[in-house]
Amino acid sequence: MIATHHIESVSFEQNQICLQIDGKLIKLPVAKVSKKLDSANEIQRNFFTISPSGYGIHWPLIDEDLSVDFLLKTV
Repeated sequence: MIATHHIESVSFEQNQICLQIDGKLIKLPVAKVSKKLDSANEIQRNFFTISPSGYGIHWPLIDEDLSVDFLLKTV
């Protein structure tokens, strides 16, 4: 798979996930992105890895994976 986008950072503000993708800041409601993230606590939300390709995010404590394509379609 050839990644066409790159996740640079992930953070949370209140009920929003804040993503730096390809140099652009994108804020999305957590509830719109993932039910698992929406019900996760702060520790679970902040324990994640960005894939080496920069194309996806994995939250091992809640077994959730999100791709750049999915996140950008949610905008």
